[in-house]
Amino acid sequence: MSLTVSLTRVPRRIGFISTRFHGTDGVTLEAAKWAHIFEAEGAACYWMAGQLDKPAAVSHLEPLAFFNHPEILDVQRRLFAVTTRSRALTDQVHAIKERLKSAIYAFIERFELELLIPQNILAIPMHIPLGLAMTEVIAETGIATVAHHHDFTWERERFTVTAGADYLAAAFPPTLPSLEHVVINSMQQKELARRYGQASSVIPNVIDFETPPPGIDDYTRDFRSEIGLAAEDILVLQPTRLVARKGIEHSIELLRRLKDPRCKLVFSHPPGDEGDAYFDLLRERIADAGIEAVMIWDRVGEARGVNDLGKKIYTLNDIYPHADLVTYPSHYEGFGNAFLEAIYFGRPVVVNAYAVYARDIDPLGFRCIEMSQLVTNEVVEQTRAILADAELREEWAVTNFRLGLKFFSYSVARRKLAGRLASLFGEG
Repeated sequence: MSLTVSLTRVPRRIGFISTRFHGTDGVTLEAAKWAHIFEAEGAACYWMAGQLDKPAAVSHLEPLAFFNHPEILDVQRRLFAVTTRSRALTDQVHAIKERLKSAIYAFIERFELELLIPQNILAIPMHIPLGLAMTEVIAETGIATVAHHHDFTWERERFTVTAGADYLAAAFPPTLPSLEHVVINSMQQKELARRYGQASSVIPNVIDFETPPPGIDDYTRDFRSEIGLAAEDILVLQPTRLVARKGIEHSIELLRRLKDPRCKLVFSHPPGDEGDAYFDLLRERIADAGIEAVMIWDRVGEARGVNDLGKKIYTLNDIYPHADLVTYPSHYEGFGNAFLEAIYFGRPVVVNAYAVYARDIDPLGFRCIEMSQLVTNEVVEQTRAILADAELREEWAVTNFRLGLKFFSYSVARRKLAGRLASLFGEG
């Protein structure tokens, strides 16, 4: 029986819009997966953002759409952590919104778009003028739109106090007849209904489980030696940005308690854009724990190549096959890309039971080492056991891959997207 499910009525020309499509952040990665699914059905996909790594022939760069544009940073700073705004700030927001509306109209007209897919810009208010602009364009044109929401206002404390409550009510998210809402977990679906009375569909983050994962090849065979690991070392991969909500102090504590000098904690991603305090804390914890941490983000990129020092660049897909263990002790995640990546590559995972994992993933039967905010004796012993037992690792890998194929494959996203397109365009 075929694993594929054809989409019912696929628009030929689809436009993705966000603040950026660049790098390996979750929104960029998931948008690319949706585009892959649509393109496999014969559609052409186009891209608009303030930061882009897409070919110029299929993209529309609008620097003002980037959330880190200086003008946007200034506006955002004056809209949050306060309760009133000046008339001048209101005028500035609307002036930026109008400029962005013109850019969106130009994007639609240039590529003759039939369907828009705003990526997160109608959910989390990182860029209020862009959300307002997007909302007004949809309202004015009635263009079919599937809004893909990854993070919402209520999920971030820094958006609690605001002078832009009217903007949030209007556009984060908006209610429009030609707009379908898609969220990435069931908790968001329930909260969106409770807070705004809006129906939505859950399409979880996915991976192409139908395609077997790449293994170690001639290019990646030297990865361990290139980052300074010996053959007998145990590579414990932390495949996330170094920000506080990732709970990386738990990974450090786990290695401290394992008391195995062969265990090396490898950081594949750099600190985020939330300041240096957490990274400084991690370095202190590493020193106190007496473990060895290897920071390799200068050797990790979106494509193979060399860095400025002539050293080889590896992709995340190159690194996972070398990992003996993956640590994923996040306090909060919208879904959990790194978890899916680990099971796709057959790696054992230590996972903190964050809320979305506990509600949407754990009940499906994945075999993992689970913790609940604490590195307990049981967690340490389970980790020792899985590292020592190759047969058990293989058993877990097979079970987890089959579950990933069943619940988080491209076929799942394709089937769920078919329902959204049917709502907008009809069944055929």
